[in-house]
Amino acid sequence: MSATPDSAVQSAPDHRAQFLDLLDTSLSQNAFIKLVLARYVGTEAELQRLIIKPTTIKQQPCLSFVYRYKTRDITKNLPLAEAMQMIAGLLPESFKNAHLLSLTEEVQLEFGKKGKSTLFTSKAQQLREAPSAGHDREKKRYLELTRPFLTDLGVTNKQHELIPAMSRKWKQINKFIEVFSHALTSSPLQLDQPIKVADFGSGKGYLTFAIHDYLRNTLSAEGQVTGVELREDMVTLCNAAAARLEHPGLDFQHGDVRSVAPSALDVMIALHACDIATDYAIHMGIRSGASIIMCSPCCHKQIRLQIQSPSLLRPMLQYGLHMGQQAEMVTDSLRALLLEACGYETKVFEFISLEHTNKNKMILAVKRAEAAKPAELLARIQELKTFYGIQEQCLESLLLADGFLGDAA
Repeated sequence: MSATPDSAVQSAPDHRAQFLDLLDTSLSQNAFIKLVLARYVGTEAELQRLIIKPTTIKQQPCLSFVYRYKTRDITKNLPLAEAMQMIAGLLPESFKNAHLLSLTEEVQLEFGKKGKSTLFTSKAQQLREAPSAGHDREKKRYLELTRPFLTDLGVTNKQHELIPAMSRKWKQINKFIEVFSHALTSSPLQLDQPIKVADFGSGKGYLTFAIHDYLRNTLSAEGQVTGVELREDMVTLCNAAAARLEHPGLDFQHGDVRSVAPSALDVMIALHACDIATDYAIHMGIRSGASIIMCSPCCHKQIRLQIQSPSLLRPMLQYGLHMGQQAEMVTDSLRALLLEACGYETKVFEFISLEHTNKNKMILAVKRAEAAKPAELLARIQELKTFYGIQEQCLESLLLADGFLGDAA
């Protein structure tokens, strides 16, 4: 094989030829699983990517080309020799990114500014028994270990192998992108329009980089992603990484969800904002017109201090653990109902716990197409507050002050 495994050190002019050699080798050895061409730069406005898989036509090996458009797919089947000529002609004139998956390797070819190219190769993470089995496993993965930002942030080593101590973080990143991917599919957002994302409390930027990479490189969308973080050293660190990796449309700012002025957003993310900071984050998402709001709450002090235990529940809630769980359930239920009243389809579910906390709940809200009918929802909210003796809930107060709930509350 002409490539040096686990490297990206060949001279730029050789990368395309080297990639095509690897593709040809995988086909000749019956190891080819899938090739995805992305970052389309041709003239067809709605073409998003090209997915190429092995098939058999009249007992002859062929490649199936699935042209994925915004609202449809078109499939063409070509003999191997003709298919190879077709692929060679598409790189880099029509597609700037190519991802090859075989039984033994994963190869990523990228063309950047001024024709500069980069080639990453890595061994398959586990032995695949057959192309179909490899394909099934690959469908469940939303990011690849070969992505350069993972090495820069310390998730993988220079050979693009997962660092064992970061296996939990790698799982969290993929789960987060999986949740976001499903939300994006059901949202009104369109991939042919810029998608503006704000991640409040971005920290070291793992998820901020991941969502930017997923939008830009996997979906070929124009992701404009901003991480907002209180710690200035983290902001400096992440901005340096974004510049070093040439990630257009990604930046980090110093501030928090209470101090940053609202602007138009498509996606608002706030993971583990403490107590009422989650309420401010949700409020920011609603004010900014976000189609997707993703929150993972932390602490529920405001409601816990107010709850008056109904007499029937006092024997159960005399225990501190149960009182804490009750406060969490009531707080996040009120938040979800308020989001519903503001026109969002809302889910509350368990999410993988992040590195420094055992909190694993997520509130996911996706804007509905139809107008909200809040009166019944606001009545339920008032009933819950009356039952538990709650005088004030931060998100409700913020929404009332801005007139989002009308006079119904």
